[in-house]
Amino acid sequence: MIVASGIRKSYGDLEVLKGVDLEVKKGEVVSIVGDSGAGKTTLLQILGTLDSPDQGSLAIHGQSIEKLTRQQLSKFRNREIGFVYQFHHLFAEFTALENIVIPAMIGKDDPDNAAERAMEILKLLNLTNRAQHKPSQMSGGEQQRVAVARALINQPAVIFADEPSGNLDSKNADQLHKLFFDLRDELGQTFVIVTHNPELAEMADRKLKMVDGVIAK
Repeated sequence: MIVASGIRKSYGDLEVLKGVDLEVKKGEVVSIVGDSGAGKTTLLQILGTLDSPDQGSLAIHGQSIEKLTRQQLSKFRNREIGFVYQFHHLFAEFTALENIVIPAMIGKDDPDNAAERAMEILKLLNLTNRAQHKPSQMSGGEQQRVAVARALINQPAVIFADEPSGNLDSKNADQLHKLFFDLRDELGQTFVIVTHNPELAEMADRKLKMVDGVIAK
C-alpha cells in the first residue's frame, strides 16, 4: 500500500528525516513511536502528501506521488487518504452527518450518495443516534469517532492518524483503539498511527520506532 524510500527532510539547518525507508501492506496497522523530535509527525505529513520530501520517493496504492501535479495530488489525497488527528477538528456549526460528508463534497460526489454512505459508516460506528447532533452535543469520544467516520467517507486506501487518542480519557481511548482494528478486520482498512500510547503501539501489527530521523533497525 505504501512504499517510501530514502525520505529526507530538512528545515533550514535542521535535518529532521535522514533517509527513511518504509513499506506498509494493505490491511496492516502500523504504529510509529519515538521521542519528541525524532521525526514522527514530519514523516506522517510526508506520507500523507501534506508535505514534500527534499529527497526520496513515495508511492501509495501504486501511484508514484512525485509524478502528480499539484491539482492531481490534491484530488488523489481527497480520494485515497484519510486523516485523524489528536483533536477532532469538527465544524461546530455542522451536524455529525454534515461534518462527515465534507470530504465527499470536496470530491464533488452526489450529495444523496454521500449522505447514504455516511449513515452506513455511522451505523458501523454505533453513532446513528448522533447523526443530527452538533459537536457540542456529543462526548469527546463520540466526536473523535465522527472524525474517524469523516476519514472513512471516501473509502481511502490508507488512514494516517497522529496521536488519535491523545485527547481522550482511558475508556474512550480504549474504544477508539478497538475501532481501528474492527475497521481493519471488517473493511480491510490500512492504518499508519503515530502514538505515545503504549497500549495502542503494542496492539499494532508492527511497531516502528523512530530515533534521530530514521527508523531504528
